Amino acid sequence: MSRRVALSVRRRPRAALWAAVAVVALGFLVALEVVARRLDTPGPLTEQAQELVLAPKSGGLLYAALALTMVVLTWRQRLLALAAAAGADVVFLAVRWTTGAGTDGGHPFGNGALWVILGCAVVAVTRRTGGERLLLLKGAGLGLLLVAGRKTGDTWLFITSQTRPTVLDQYVATADHALGDPSWLVGRFVTATGPVGFNFLDVVYGQLAVAAVAVSLYQLRHVAAERRFPRHHLVRSFLVIGLIGPAFYMIYPVVGPLFAYGTGTEHWASVSLWTPGTPPSGAWAVGDLWPRTTPPPGAPQLMPFDEVTPRNCMPSLHTAWATAIFIHSRRGPQVLRFAGTFWLVATLTATLGFGYHYGADLLAGVVFVLTVEAALRTYDHGWDRRGLRLVAHGAVVFTALLLSYRFLPQQLAAHPWLTGPLLVLVTASVVHAYVRTTALWEPKPVPAPRPDPQPELI
Repeated sequence: MSRRVALSVRRRPRAALWAAVAVVALGFLVALEVVARRLDTPGPLTEQAQELVLAPKSGGLLYAALALTMVVLTWRQRLLALAAAAGADVVFLAVRWTTGAGTDGGHPFGNGALWVILGCAVVAVTRRTGGERLLLLKGAGLGLLLVAGRKTGDTWLFITSQTRPTVLDQYVATADHALGDPSWLVGRFVTATGPVGFNFLDVVYGQLAVAAVAVSLYQLRHVAAERRFPRHHLVRSFLVIGLIGPAFYMIYPVVGPLFAYGTGTEHWASVSLWTPGTPPSGAWAVGDLWPRTTPPPGAPQLMPFDEVTPRNCMPSLHTAWATAIFIHSRRGPQVLRFAGTFWLVATLTATLGFGYHYGADLLAGVVFVLTVEAALRTYDHGWDRRGLRLVAHGAVVFTALLLSYRFLPQQLAAHPWLTGPLLVLVTASVVHAYVRTTALWEPKPVPAPRPDPQPELI
């Protein structure tokens, strides 16, 4: 009896933490909804509610969210949930076909997956109790948070374009001279690969969430049997990165070299399989320089930009997410480790080669994700002193990078052979500290007991 009491007491802080996280997330979504409404656009809550009936923007994302929810279900329950989602999608498809409603640019499937996730939450509240209720609510919450994260990101990007009329691209581009202008270099390489290279990278870049779900499903494969989630997993990292990262877009608005120094999405219109969804932005650019001609040296200054292009470069969250996938795939089988490495390399190539980011953004993204990972794992280990030092180290380097890009870009560009390696070195120091500290937290293998020697039988 005493052991049961001890376990229940130990679980209460976890339950209270989950409740606090849910309240904070809901409050954050409501705040974004209010801000979006004031800017005359639907917020994340409205868009997610609309996808209960209207054609969703990404049916694949909704089924990925359903896959996360199903990690808490038995195999029989998973098959029933998947069949229910597919059946509901068939009904929605038939209704749209008979009424001539169409998809209005959305996907013809996905509504069923969202209804099943909500159904799991309803079952948890009405038909489950105790730990089983909490486990099923966690599963439904993970699925809904994945979808809400996408909606929240879209709303954040719109807010940045509406509330930040000037951007800091000239400062970052000047600082990027210290790194050898990698976006221009990789941009010329991707342009030379033509439609095949561009669209291959575009698919990898756009399906980052699919890779994350694959790694997450491997990490959460034992949840249904053990009836509990592992202490640390990729979904948690993804959500924290998506929650904190966009705040820096408001502090450090940057649109990227494709837009600030090029013709925008028009540059890829002739090779892309998908029509770009943003209007032309070439009139706001410094000139048609990217990727052929690097920006000339000079004193950087704030530059006005349109009210459409998102200010979503600093730090590079695609780099942060791809790095998180790489980190979490290290303990998986060989094929998963290979996939994590491939997705990281392809994502870095795409972020630079498409002109979406500067090299300086990628360094900031790596430091940012390692700091977030360190903070989450330090919490799991009772705010270990070594972990706190690692978090402080990452925070100081991240702040120093952003401040140097903003206030010392000309000094960085004037001495590239010194400042370029220095920027890489301080980033590598965080990588080294993270690897060294987390290695100390890994469980040590216990050697198998050796049998006592026995006398030989004659």
